[in-house]
Amino acid sequence: MSRTLFTPYTLGGDTLKNRIVMAPMTRARTTQPGDIPNALMAEYYAQRAGAGLIVTEATQISAASQGYSFTPGAYSAEQVNGWRKVTDAVHAAGGRIYLQLWHVGRVSHPVFHDGGQPVAPSAIRPQGTQVWVVGDDGIGRMLDCPMPRALTVEEIAGIVEDFRVAARNAMTAGFDGVEIHGANGYLVDQFLRSVSNHRDDDYGGSPAKRLRFLQEVVSAVADEIGAGRTGIRLAPFVTFKDMADPEIIGTILLASEWLAGKVGYLHLSEADWDDAPQIPDDFRVALRSRFKDTIIVAGRYDAARAEAVLAAGWADLVAFGRPFVANPDLPARLQHRLPLAALDPATLFGGDAAGYTDYPTFAAPGEPA
Repeated sequence: MSRTLFTPYTLGGDTLKNRIVMAPMTRARTTQPGDIPNALMAEYYAQRAGAGLIVTEATQISAASQGYSFTPGAYSAEQVNGWRKVTDAVHAAGGRIYLQLWHVGRVSHPVFHDGGQPVAPSAIRPQGTQVWVVGDDGIGRMLDCPMPRALTVEEIAGIVEDFRVAARNAMTAGFDGVEIHGANGYLVDQFLRSVSNHRDDDYGGSPAKRLRFLQEVVSAVADEIGAGRTGIRLAPFVTFKDMADPEIIGTILLASEWLAGKVGYLHLSEADWDDAPQIPDDFRVALRSRFKDTIIVAGRYDAARAEAVLAAGWADLVAFGRPFVANPDLPARLQHRLPLAALDPATLFGGDAAGYTDYPTFAAPGEPA
């Protein structure tokens, strides 16, 4: 079988040592108050620097863009200084790392908005959607998302500028680039979908108008840091958070055509649960025909599936999520066909080093880890 997964790849002017990407995963380990990245996070990411590229957990572009407790920001000086610890540690370990920029939109709770409503393209509540909120007692609970309020045009412009500033802050913090989170039911995705965007102005209605917010965000970020160091994550087949939209496939293909030459990569987030729909081959062919730059795919891949999608030419890099949690040395385990450790779901969100930085690298039976 081909071993393309373990060959170098050039992205944004940087040479990645392999084609394995660590996918963005929320872990909620920041220092409080202030949602500040810290030394524990630096250790966590540096342990996983064997990936060709790391994409960080989703990171707020502003205080108003938050939807979950203890997730990091990239808008204050303290947060930028905290991220510098992370990038220094990853680079010292020989890795490359991009910061994922995030606005959650309606997937939020009044606790993050001084009691006010979350914002969205339109005032449509995401049915059956909850966010993780840590109370004054220190206990995290899943709370229902309330009805959001629709953004004004002036507020939309302000959010675009927040993305620009956060991208600049990322480069100040030492990141190699940024990834715009346009997937999984958050704000950019909410603008793209007809079920969450009922606007009748220049940001809604037709698919072309629903693309406008994405286009403005991408243009602002790419103008600030360069197209080659700008990526975007999209998820046409992910429908949770009340996002099932019969028009989204065509809209995403239209977006991919516009994105060609304007970003360094497109990161396709595929559904990753056990009975998730398979991505049709005809969609992959259609995507590649429109977007000939770097494509990253993510979603329950193992080494064999990763090699197959690379060999077909449908992707250039493959991202792994949950396997990286319990296997800090995942690239080495995949390359040498070593067994993978299982993660502890109870320690995914919040807490300390347990279930975060204490997963060992591989050791043969009888050998110390």
